[in-house]
Amino acid sequence: MRPPIDGARALVTGASSGIGREFAQQLAPRVRSLVLVARRVERLEDLKRELQEKRPQLEVRLDPVDLSDRAATEAFLERLGPVDLVVNCAGLGDVGLFDGSEWKKIEQMLRVNVEALTLVCHRVLPGMIERRSGGILNVSSGFGLHFMPGVSVYAASKHYVTGLTESLRAELAGTGVVISQLCPGPVKTEFEEVAVSIPGFEIPAIFEISAETCVRSGLRGYAKGRALVVPGLLMKVAVPLGLVFPRPLRRWFLGLIARRYRRRLRPAPGASTL
Repeated sequence: MRPPIDGARALVTGASSGIGREFAQQLAPRVRSLVLVARRVERLEDLKRELQEKRPQLEVRLDPVDLSDRAATEAFLERLGPVDLVVNCAGLGDVGLFDGSEWKKIEQMLRVNVEALTLVCHRVLPGMIERRSGGILNVSSGFGLHFMPGVSVYAASKHYVTGLTESLRAELAGTGVVISQLCPGPVKTEFEEVAVSIPGFEIPAIFEISAETCVRSGLRGYAKGRALVVPGLLMKVAVPLGLVFPRPLRRWFLGLIARRYRRRLRPAPGASTL
């Protein structure tokens, strides 16, 4: 089944930067109206001006919401109204060893990546099912299909997104509603700069793709009704290949990587910890 895009009323969360902003830009020529959600109102206003300069007839509604705030998210969903397409793109990440992570950052990540995404799906699906038309594209991650030291909570949150999306897809069979997930590897955005907290950690450039490429692949796969979209040629090979290796072998290999991370973070002998 082909989900609605052209002429749709679309909601994009996390629209102020990165992949979310790119989704808004690529959807703008196709949809009837856009509801853009993010915390940073100035960036949303800049994006709205940019989109309407290119397409003046496009209806763009801004909703500055902190999705880690449950009450604010509930209030936003109360005023949302019917939508045909939802792109759940809002997300927080962190790179670092779990025992050294700040609880506040972990909690915010879980509230946005897990709770807010689930709440949005729960609120919009009844209307879509009643109209027998609609679609949701959940932006997960390659880490939603694998595990990796240094991203324990982020990976766990994306495994949740994968499990939820696949389960809902089965539940929605025959309803006229399509749900898909986009599982990119590293995408060159400011998300990486904010998330990475291991000194000297760098993502190999060969694995990175642009936000434009990521979103273009995501929308193409979603438009075809695919359950899972993995953008980027290298990731298309790496994701299934990684699943072929026995789990004990992967645990052993990733344990070596984790030891290297921990050694890198350990203070040198005699160094001040003040």
